[in-house]
Amino acid sequence: MEWLVRLQISPPDGTSDAVVAEKVAAEAVAARAFAASGALVRIWRVPGEWASWSIWRFEDATAVHGALSSLPLWPWAQVAVHPLAVHPNDPATRQDPGGSKP
Repeated sequence: MEWLVRLQISPPDGTSDAVVAEKVAAEAVAARAFAASGALVRIWRVPGEWASWSIWRFEDATAVHGALSSLPLWPWAQVAVHPLAVHPNDPATRQDPGGSKP
């Protein structure tokens, strides 16, 4: 199952630049590992914000929560998770054997 996830990161006031840099580096390592496993499918940054939208693949909500809460930036994150279902009009999956146009 696929999940659309929005992460908005807000370090606590007074967090040193060194701590932020350490967490950001650790987050990059974690993201690469999730991507290599196939769990993190795509990720986009939100221009002008410390935020991202991403597509994840997990069996259920418990697995999604486990993965997201393991991320180094999790303690600073506001998270929105949306389960995704196949839409019959999705151009990427639509089967139109007759070649007719909608």
